[in-house]
Amino acid sequence: MSNDAQANQNSGAGRFERFLAIVEKGGNALPHPATLFALFALGVVILSGIAAQFDLEVQHPSTKEMIKPVSLMTVAGITRMIEEMVTNFTGFAPLGVVLVAMLGIGVAESSGLVGSALRLLVVSAPKRLLTFVIVFAGVLSNTASEVGYVLLVPLGAIIFLAAGRHPLAGLAAAFAGVSGGYSANLLLGTVDPLLAGLSQEAARIVDPAYTVNPACNWWFMIVSTFFVAIGGTWVTEKIVIPRLGEYTGDEKPEEIRNLTTDERRGCRFAMIATVLTFIVIAWGLLPADGFLRNPQIPENIWKSTFISGIVAFIFLLAAIVGIAYGVGAGTIKNDTQVMKGMGKSMEALGIYMVLCFFAAQFVAYFKWTNLGLIIAIEGAEILKALDPPAFVLMIAFIILSAVSNMFMGSASAKWAILAPVFVPMLMLSGFSPELTQVGYRIGDSTTNIISPMMSYFALIVAFVDRYAEKSGIGTVVATMLPYSIAFLIIWTILLIVWMQLGLPLGPDSNLFLD
Repeated sequence: MSNDAQANQNSGAGRFERFLAIVEKGGNALPHPATLFALFALGVVILSGIAAQFDLEVQHPSTKEMIKPVSLMTVAGITRMIEEMVTNFTGFAPLGVVLVAMLGIGVAESSGLVGSALRLLVVSAPKRLLTFVIVFAGVLSNTASEVGYVLLVPLGAIIFLAAGRHPLAGLAAAFAGVSGGYSANLLLGTVDPLLAGLSQEAARIVDPAYTVNPACNWWFMIVSTFFVAIGGTWVTEKIVIPRLGEYTGDEKPEEIRNLTTDERRGCRFAMIATVLTFIVIAWGLLPADGFLRNPQIPENIWKSTFISGIVAFIFLLAAIVGIAYGVGAGTIKNDTQVMKGMGKSMEALGIYMVLCFFAAQFVAYFKWTNLGLIIAIEGAEILKALDPPAFVLMIAFIILSAVSNMFMGSASAKWAILAPVFVPMLMLSGFSPELTQVGYRIGDSTTNIISPMMSYFALIVAFVDRYAEKSGIGTVVATMLPYSIAFLIIWTILLIVWMQLGLPLGPDSNLFLD
């Protein structure tokens, strides 16, 4: 490389580094995340009162209902905010998921199982392969819905710290896989049938007999898994780790040493418990009349009791395996130690529960006022009115999905709004509903990791705060922004190449309509 080229490259890298530094500095200048969510909630209340004074309305593309802003600056609005404050908090979905899962994980951690498993992982995995394994595991975790946020993200930090690397880099790599690669997977996940059902309803606006099967994007998502994992690994190694530098915090790494005789016995007990638990699960899930199937729709394994109650199974599996390890290793001798392990896991979640309280109010107010719905519908209508060529529209649609993710965190809620507009429109242009759905999934996934509206964003901020005391939303966004940009570029290019090659997106799922 010439000196001029090297200088240009260094200049470009320097400008990007300065940009990330500005993002981090500006973000960290914001109030504490809990305070910020409280201010957001207050802002929504004020904005709803202003918006309600104007003749503003949009038509819901699915129900054709006229949507208007609902003011919370009224007696009825104030009454609702007061009366539903508690239920907003207790009904906030991420809160229960995290608390229940962490009870079981607390047993596994206090028994010593997590430490032993980490040492085995760190010792056996090559250092350069460790990042790829974490990102790859994060992508695969969405098969079990959203448990990767609770399980793998903090584990990534612990593993990196144990390996002598910056824990935030491990946390970022895991978060990138879990959230940025949310739609990709080698297996079908819970999101596949959910989105397919909405796509099918939208497609039947044009063709009443059209059917979208849940596996319609499977082939594309299998390939995407490897591209996302490779891209996440590259960003971690080339951008995030050099930017973070050396870790100087107070958290101490897990000691990497060979397992003792007691620990090896504990691992054997844990392995036996794991196998037996999976045998019971398979016994209840695989037969058509299994006790873990949904009696109303026993043929649909994706709507079984096992899938709908996956968090409960995470709790049970972690607790059972943790207890088995503790009995074998001699670290658990009575039930009191088990309960203390659960209690210890709750101690670390105090700040998270504070964050959840204010985040829950903000999300509820945003929904009650219809502001999020109006923003999403108006954005979709503007893009539709531009009427660009179909190929350009697909790329623009990916970008719209990515941007709308900053305003509405729920993948199904956004797709319920966008699908009735874009699926029929692109069908008339020759694009299959399956292809439109892929475009949406790309955009929705890639900005999850920088969207404060994402349900688990508060949890990630709490995890980061453990390793960087002066961190905040700015630290998270600045750290994850390179992943978001890389995933958006890589995934969009992959889709364009896929379209050019004319490959099927999944079983019996073509790119274009006849």
